[in-house]
Amino acid sequence: MLDINFIRENLEKVKKDVEARKVDVDLEKLLKLDEERRELIAEVDEIRAKRNVAAKDRDIETGKKIKGELDRLEKQLTRVEKEWNQLMLQVPNIIMDEVPIGDASKNKVIRKEGKPPKFSFKVKDHIELGKSLDIIDFERGVKVAGFRGYYLKNEGARLHWAVLNFALDHLAQKGYQIVIPPVINKGFALLGGGQFPWGEEDTYKLGDDEYLVGTSEIPLMALHAEETFDIKDLPKKYAALTACFRTEIGSYGKDTKGLYRVHEFYKVEQVVLCEADEKESLGFFEELQENSEEILEMLGLPYQVVCLSSQDMGKKAALTYDIETWMPSREGYGETHSNSICLDFQTRRLKIKYRTKDGTTRFCHALNNTAIASPRILIALLENFQQADGSIKIPEVLQKYTGFTEIRPK
Repeated sequence: MLDINFIRENLEKVKKDVEARKVDVDLEKLLKLDEERRELIAEVDEIRAKRNVAAKDRDIETGKKIKGELDRLEKQLTRVEKEWNQLMLQVPNIIMDEVPIGDASKNKVIRKEGKPPKFSFKVKDHIELGKSLDIIDFERGVKVAGFRGYYLKNEGARLHWAVLNFALDHLAQKGYQIVIPPVINKGFALLGGGQFPWGEEDTYKLGDDEYLVGTSEIPLMALHAEETFDIKDLPKKYAALTACFRTEIGSYGKDTKGLYRVHEFYKVEQVVLCEADEKESLGFFEELQENSEEILEMLGLPYQVVCLSSQDMGKKAALTYDIETWMPSREGYGETHSNSICLDFQTRRLKIKYRTKDGTTRFCHALNNTAIASPRILIALLENFQQADGSIKIPEVLQKYTGFTEIRPK
């Protein structure tokens, strides 16, 4: 959520950014409601003061008149604030200068790292490899779970846990606090984290106010809702491993085969809370990016870094870099990681603050980043390290986790 004062004082920039994202939100109506809201707050405060005087003077008749007027104004204020808040939640974050303006075709490749492998034999995709190696079962997965269902088994299951544990260990060594958060969250967590209102259709709802989260960023952000830190306690750096759940309603017809786009998967997520300083936020953005790239480099996977355009990035982010990893069967790169600066957009919603040295309070800045997600990363591992005899070589850094150096056809 943006500060209403920022919107009022920087209206043209906010309008420009809303247009760049192609978001439908009526800013003029929002400002009119805000003006009405402020006037009502002033009136209510004034009448409450008069009520207190009447009570002190034991003026019962005046008190009754004031109560009726106060009830009317408070109801009006409640209605206006509800409508105001709904509009405020629809305003996306500001866009940082680096962001390309436009749709996904405007995404900008920042750099490429590693060289895609060249094969002297016909390349198999991960679906064929999964079947021949007896490590993935899509047919039974669909039978049991429905569309996009899958089973990982044998060495495939062990490879899945190996890459996730490798990523966790890598981040723990860098001083990130390891957390296993709840994946059933209340609505305030998804609203506060910025998944709502834009991502509601992609979210599984369980009860009146219970949802399955699509990323552990949501419970990690909600962990400190309505808390105020001392500045010396920042930054807070977390790494979490959770199952993630997404309906993928908006992606029907896209990547329907294999492990690329599934309803449930596991992810190691990084989240940082820091001081409200853009320079410091950019420093942590670089640190998170480096962490993810180090993981891919240690795995020996080629990748490219992409700055997402205004329409392709999430509404809560001010800047997002994706990492796309080389996947031979696609003859191109596929998205595997995402790194975002959200400034105080989420913390303002969740009321996460810190106290500065002079005693004033400010909203923290927040960042989030995918360290690794599986089984999508298995596509790259299986396809890039396939051998002519149909076997798969296991990257050296994973071998202590898997307990084997290769996967051979059954």
